[in-house]
Amino acid sequence: MKFLIIGGDAAGMSAASRAKRLNPSMTVTVLEQTHDVSYSACNMPYNVADPRRSMDDLVVRSADVFRNKQGIDLRTGHRVVRINAKDHTVEVRTEDSQNLNLTYDYLMIATGANPIMPDLPGFNQPGVMALKRLADGRALKRYVKENDVRHTVILGMGYIALEMCEALHARGVAVEMVKPRPDLLPWLVRDLAADIQRELEAHRIKLQMEKAVQEIRRDGKRLCVMGPDFAIPTDMVLVAVGVQPNSELAADAGLELGPSDAIAVNHCMQTSDSAIYSGGDCADAFHVVSGQRVWIPLALRANRSGWAVADHICTRPVHLPGIVGTAVFKVFDQQVARTGLTMAEAVQAGFDPQSATITSESRAGLYPGGFKIRVHMVGDKASGKLLGVQMVGKESVAHRINAAAVALHSGLTVSEFVQCDLAYAPPFGGVWDPLLIAANQLMKKL
Repeated sequence: MKFLIIGGDAAGMSAASRAKRLNPSMTVTVLEQTHDVSYSACNMPYNVADPRRSMDDLVVRSADVFRNKQGIDLRTGHRVVRINAKDHTVEVRTEDSQNLNLTYDYLMIATGANPIMPDLPGFNQPGVMALKRLADGRALKRYVKENDVRHTVILGMGYIALEMCEALHARGVAVEMVKPRPDLLPWLVRDLAADIQRELEAHRIKLQMEKAVQEIRRDGKRLCVMGPDFAIPTDMVLVAVGVQPNSELAADAGLELGPSDAIAVNHCMQTSDSAIYSGGDCADAFHVVSGQRVWIPLALRANRSGWAVADHICTRPVHLPGIVGTAVFKVFDQQVARTGLTMAEAVQAGFDPQSATITSESRAGLYPGGFKIRVHMVGDKASGKLLGVQMVGKESVAHRINAAAVALHSGLTVSEFVQCDLAYAPPFGGVWDPLLIAANQLMKKL
């Protein structure tokens, strides 16, 4: 049996490793257009923050380990240019300009996502950077050092933008953040987003809201970010306005696409062609709460989807129920977490949502050293179901959100969640956990 995988990071290499482990006689071939495989992309901002570390520290397993110890035919510098689904072949171009035709019994597309780069003047010049692949991290870190970067403009204010804001600040780089819309994090309820904005401003991060960039000009060694009513001189520009699924190969092969043009897959990770699978940041998923297809690129889902593909082609039973969109990140001393649906997403999914927002403590009131925790909880008035939770605070937010995520996966109502037996000790929280306080308040509205 020939199992061919396009893409050599989390989803692709998880599938390759598990398939070879389950069926050692299987021919497993991975085609990766770069020379980097199996690395921790989520750690790149924290690596950038430390000038002493090499970006290659983030490699989890080298290509030679996959080749020599696991027997995987891993071919780096190989770019797939076309999938011919009818005859089960792919056309490949190597970095030395050779053209190959490879056959498969089963194919997995794990091509990930690409950073969005606006099609505007000046965005293709040196010093205008993105951060998605390990090569991006190397280039960015090298540029900061070699050009003595003292000021950076970050376009966007999402997860990567905020993590990189902190990383560059740690390097002594002044940061100015620019976005065309008025909200810092549009999905985060305003009261909680205000805490993050205050945290940024306390660290002298300059926020430029409602500023639409039209071009980037070069003035000698410096760049200038230009808009209709502003001009910001800077040493470097980081473009962090989002990512999009790398699904062009799938589309050209006639495969069905889902939300945001991600590759549509079923609960076994099969595409609309039963011999072709997809996983990772290029594929969609089912949202457990709404039941709808969504595209929310997440690291755990990528690894889990790789395992699922390998299991399915090795005839093991597979049914991935889906995701609830659980995510967490930090902005200086603040932790931000979410799971499930926002109010707007709940309305769009056909629910009749109500919400409650509370402020509590991370530790018991008489125990020293605690911090404020703010919780925003959403429930459905018709069914009483818990729909989503957002949290912001300086400690214990990242792990508390997991209780809400499990409740969503279990389909609990708010009243059932209130009865959950959550842990209590003064160093870790009050008798009534902040999540339970929010649930009690939400019950009154439901």
